[in-house]
Amino acid sequence: MPFPGMAARVACAAALLVMSAQSAVAQPLTMREALARALNANPRLSAADRDIGIASGQRLQAGALLNPELSYEQDNSFGSGAYRGTRSAETTLQISQAFEWFGKRDARVAAGQAGVRVAEIQRQAVRLEILSETAIAFVTVLATQRRIQILDDQVAALDRLTPLLRRRVEAGASSPAETGRAEVASALVRADRERVKATQASARRELAVLLGDTSAKFTAVSGRFDASGQPPSFQSVISAIDANPQLVRWTAVYAQRNAELLLARLKPYPDVRVSGGWRHFNDTQDDAVRLSVSVPIPVFDQNQGNILSAQESLAKTEAERKANRNALLVIAGRAYDSLQGSLRELSVLREIAIPKAQEAADEIAQGYSAGRFSLLEVLDAQASVAQARLREQEALQNIHVAIATIEGLVGRPFTLARETAR
Repeated sequence: MPFPGMAARVACAAALLVMSAQSAVAQPLTMREALARALNANPRLSAADRDIGIASGQRLQAGALLNPELSYEQDNSFGSGAYRGTRSAETTLQISQAFEWFGKRDARVAAGQAGVRVAEIQRQAVRLEILSETAIAFVTVLATQRRIQILDDQVAALDRLTPLLRRRVEAGASSPAETGRAEVASALVRADRERVKATQASARRELAVLLGDTSAKFTAVSGRFDASGQPPSFQSVISAIDANPQLVRWTAVYAQRNAELLLARLKPYPDVRVSGGWRHFNDTQDDAVRLSVSVPIPVFDQNQGNILSAQESLAKTEAERKANRNALLVIAGRAYDSLQGSLRELSVLREIAIPKAQEAADEIAQGYSAGRFSLLEVLDAQASVAQARLREQEALQNIHVAIATIEGLVGRPFTLARETAR
């Protein structure tokens, strides 16, 4: 019968699908994937899109014309004597239309259009913030992975000492206390590793939230974690910051507030209401046309308060932009100084500290077997290598965090210039 074979094929296909899904889940997360997922999942970007929709609705409403009015009137009816009932009634059916003058509607439309532009630029600013925050979170996770690997290597190196120590103790070349000292050193490194793992758990959770998850669904992150060269001048960073959406937004805000000021100044100018209708006289069965024009007289309310408020709001715009720019410059300055300091630190570590520490550790490890060095010197040499490598990873993390921060401010990739050969 064909059913057993078909069942086997279905089971095999299901197993392959499960294995494929598990393989997909096991793939490490890259920076490109993290940034794309953050843009798709972040609710702040969705809220910014809704703000654009809100502003678009307000712009649409600003261009609407005033509605006409239809009225019905009946005079000289339901009284006494000759006016009993509706025999002497005068019936009027009338339509009225108000007309805005002096460009009021155009001013409203201009304010609405500027409001849409403000919302669009604000969305760009939110997008840059999300990209910067995600890049920083990604770098933090990657850095903790590297630190844990360094500590794992240090634990493994200490554990490799244990058999050698035991042989030396058995041969009477070392004190039994040295075995305990090595175990203490290994335990302290393990404690440091647990502390870094706790930091990693927090960093992974923060990255997961930015990706739209409540917990990390990725096994690990992968990416290039290196840096070399020199950053562009800080003056170029300052120049680029002026193109940041947070600052560009103020141009649109100024246009919006300027249109609102114009609208406030135009409000005292009266609108004209024109009415036309038909009137019927019941007592004579005659008809007549009724026409009227009405214009409000701006004697008591000339909108002075709203005009003053709009003037102050417009004048406030430049001060707000300067304050915003100063805040961005402070953030950029801190990131730039951190970048320069970390690059210098990385250079010292790679050119001097790490090679010298590794060279000394190798020599002491070889000499320890021959009895030329003590266990304390071996442990100190291994700790120096590990600390230098940990400092290297910390410097790299600070470099990439600073770059991500600056990129979030200037809105474009921030690359390090290659150093010329000496």
